[in-house]
Amino acid sequence: MSIVSDAIATWRLCRADFEDYRIAEYLKAEQACNGRLLNRRGIDAGVDSLDLFMGNEIRAHAYASEELLEWWRSHPRPVYEAFERQWVQIREAERGY
Repeated sequence: MSIVSDAIATWRLCRADFEDYRIAEYLKAEQACNGRLLNRRGIDAGVDSLDLFMGNEIRAHAYASEELLEWWRSHPRPVYEAFERQWVQIREAERGY
């Protein structure tokens, strides 16, 4: 494999792991918030509540219910960049770097 192929394969694995993590965090929040993840504005706009767990933080906060905003205060919203850093650190530690 080439360096680029290895990098793409690693990126895909990290993204897949993040997706699993994002969905797990969504399900925890959904249960903790009794299914109330969107505010009226989000409901009226037809926002998919899972979308609040990825992408633009301003948009997520604009459409999140008060229950979800409270949940995020003690359970930070999943952010890919932070997940990726931790993911890489774990793999490097496993390899002994």
